[in-house]
Amino acid sequence: MHPVIEWKDGTVVMLDQRLLPGEKKFIVHHGHLEVAASIKDMVIRGAPAIGIAAAMGIALGVAELENRPELSDPGFLENEFKAIARAITATRPTAVNLFWAAERMEKVFQRHKNSYPRLRQELIAVAMAMDEEDFEINRRIGRNGQKLLKTGNTILTHCNAGALATSGYGTALGVVRAAGEAGKKINVIAGETRPYLQGARLTVWELQEDGIPVTLITDSMAGHVMKMGMVQAVIVGADRIAANGDTANKIGTYSLAVLARHHAIPFYVAAPLSTIDPRTATGNDIPIEERDAAEMTNFRGTMTARPHTVVFNPAFDVTPATLITSIITEEKLLFPDFGPAIASLEGLRRK
Repeated sequence: MHPVIEWKDGTVVMLDQRLLPGEKKFIVHHGHLEVAASIKDMVIRGAPAIGIAAAMGIALGVAELENRPELSDPGFLENEFKAIARAITATRPTAVNLFWAAERMEKVFQRHKNSYPRLRQELIAVAMAMDEEDFEINRRIGRNGQKLLKTGNTILTHCNAGALATSGYGTALGVVRAAGEAGKKINVIAGETRPYLQGARLTVWELQEDGIPVTLITDSMAGHVMKMGMVQAVIVGADRIAANGDTANKIGTYSLAVLARHHAIPFYVAAPLSTIDPRTATGNDIPIEERDAAEMTNFRGTMTARPHTVVFNPAFDVTPATLITSIITEEKLLFPDFGPAIASLEGLRRK
């Protein structure tokens, strides 16, 4: 699969995920405001991929300043960097990887702000390194998570937490891929994930491309397939994990966790350490993005509800830690009580 995002010849190139599976199109971004618009408009989505896009967008924004005469003014570069970072971080409030990436780039800025040529070089290098690091992190998540699965298991997943949401391997789907690489035969049931249909459009397409058996269901069928004994585990990604383990993910995830608990099915969250936000105490403190009503009243130009229909369209919900069986990270598997387990993470403390 072609990279979802890459730095190429001084530009940021993204696969336009809004058009999949019907059309495979790449957008070339020449400025940071274009990158910000693509994050907001869901050209790119998925917490790890958004983090990479944020880093590349900030690097691109600083590169845009080349040859500006004001660079000789010590305050100019600092003000411009803050404005670039604000434009990027204002795009989507829930995915903490966005802010984690911006903070990492801020540290690079503080180290090299007295030399614009070095700063520009280092920001690009770090953004590209984050892309490469994410792939290896996802592989480690997959290797840890596949230990929880047995050959013949069918996994129910929600939204898209695969190669399209990361640098190319996936978190929840990375666990499925790693299980396959370990010789386990794993099947997937993908919920369609309304209203944006990331499951139907992206997860199914991605798994079909890789030859992994997948069955598409409507979101409202999840309880039925669990009751029928068709599901042995639920695995989802995450956009932010609070210090106590409460997890924000695509709207509809909480319902799956409740159903899984009722049917005694393990519910797993697969996510990198960068998605854990130790500064957010509980899920009640996670900001939930509410998206445009048009996503529910229209789909690709076709009206699905009357234009003036009152709409409530939160993009995410929060699953309480009490409903999560394990959080799968690149460092290790976490089990309840998640508060102390998260606090003990060496990798998280280093960040």
